[in-house]
Amino acid sequence: MKKTRFTYILLAAITLTVSSCGDKLNIAPTQSIDQDVALTTSKDVEAALIGAYDALGEYYVWGGQIQMSSDLLAATNELQWLGTFVDPGQFYDKKILTNNLYGSNIWLNSYETINICNNVLANIDKVDAAKKNRIQGEALFIRGSVYFELVRLFAKTWGDGDNTVNPGVPLVLTPTTEINNGSYVSRNSVAQVYAKVLEDLLAAESLLPDAASTSTSGKMTGQATKWAAAGILSRVYLMQQNYAAARDAANRVIQSNKYALNQNYAASFNLVNMNSPENIFSTQVTSQDGDNSLRTFYSIESRGDIYVTTNHINEYEQGDERADLFYQDGDDFFTEKFSTIYSNVPVIRLAEMYLTRAEANFRLNTSVGATPLADINLIRNRVNLPSLTSTSLTLSAILKERKLELMFEGHLLHDLKRTRRSVGAISFNANNLVYPIPQRETDVNSQLVQNPGYN
Repeated sequence: MKKTRFTYILLAAITLTVSSCGDKLNIAPTQSIDQDVALTTSKDVEAALIGAYDALGEYYVWGGQIQMSSDLLAATNELQWLGTFVDPGQFYDKKILTNNLYGSNIWLNSYETINICNNVLANIDKVDAAKKNRIQGEALFIRGSVYFELVRLFAKTWGDGDNTVNPGVPLVLTPTTEINNGSYVSRNSVAQVYAKVLEDLLAAESLLPDAASTSTSGKMTGQATKWAAAGILSRVYLMQQNYAAARDAANRVIQSNKYALNQNYAASFNLVNMNSPENIFSTQVTSQDGDNSLRTFYSIESRGDIYVTTNHINEYEQGDERADLFYQDGDDFFTEKFSTIYSNVPVIRLAEMYLTRAEANFRLNTSVGATPLADINLIRNRVNLPSLTSTSLTLSAILKERKLELMFEGHLLHDLKRTRRSVGAISFNANNLVYPIPQRETDVNSQLVQNPGYN
């Protein structure tokens, strides 16, 4: 798999200089790109969108490291890092250095993805009318989703202080095609970033189709739909404690009837060249393209660097079929959610929507779509657990169900922060639970203010 790395996010635009098959190699300037040459036709813009999906599925974005690094940072009694790689170990130790390769590349590759989306959006009027809404919606979905990940990782969580003052991440909304003094941007506030995330995702939901297109073989292509946009919206609203909006977004996905819980919990994972009825959005992996770095580190069949503790195994009730998705090697346990090579990375599952709706309804004392009890029991019964009763259904029970259902999928840190729960003995708002702005960025851009605790 060919991977290209750049020194700074400002160079991300270079990736858009491509030649069609059969053309002789054209040597383009390394600091700039001729926008008129790069994207001139509808097919050019469509090809750029494919590049945005490819970037989104990269190793350091939704190919796994956004999810894994945050889970390592949140882990106390659930996981242990056994690997020899220094950089992931810093997340587990809660001692991230400003030159951490993983944090730096999450930032870099995320902005590379955003820049490709910006190029698509800047040239959207060149797209054939019949495809314009879909392509615009997909680019907005990707950009909004990536900005949401960045602001959750590299900034204080929503509501921890003044959102209008707390630094978020830089909002770069136009293509970066040339590096000059104006390219060195400062950080927008947390409130500004969240506002843009919501604007992008709401627009994406309105523009995107109900279902993704299929390839010539009839398989799903992994494109975003309006329900994927609604799924991410439910996450954004949940982080903001806007429970009514989170509930309603999740409810829209559920009531679309486009998805269904798999009868077998394990059927949502280790999917090669296919997506299950439960998967609302997954990054697509093949032997030629895409990454599943979750398999690299979690699977005993690969590096097996992340060990699941007995403490976490004991959190599952007797008979819980989710506990069957662990492999025991002597005294060590490993998750088998990501054990198959070239399997897709599940990003949004229908089970999450039921859990979000249940939590929001419970907090608001409402029953939009279904009662909280019905939703939680749907999740529990699927894994062979008995139903809870109205007296045994508590917020703690709902949050525990969410943790066990979504474990290892990148939710743990954010769920702890939004519910103001500590990470072991570390307060949810501790400085070392926020990623540092990469040193290679602050070294060249004096406008980027470093996060507290990393100066």
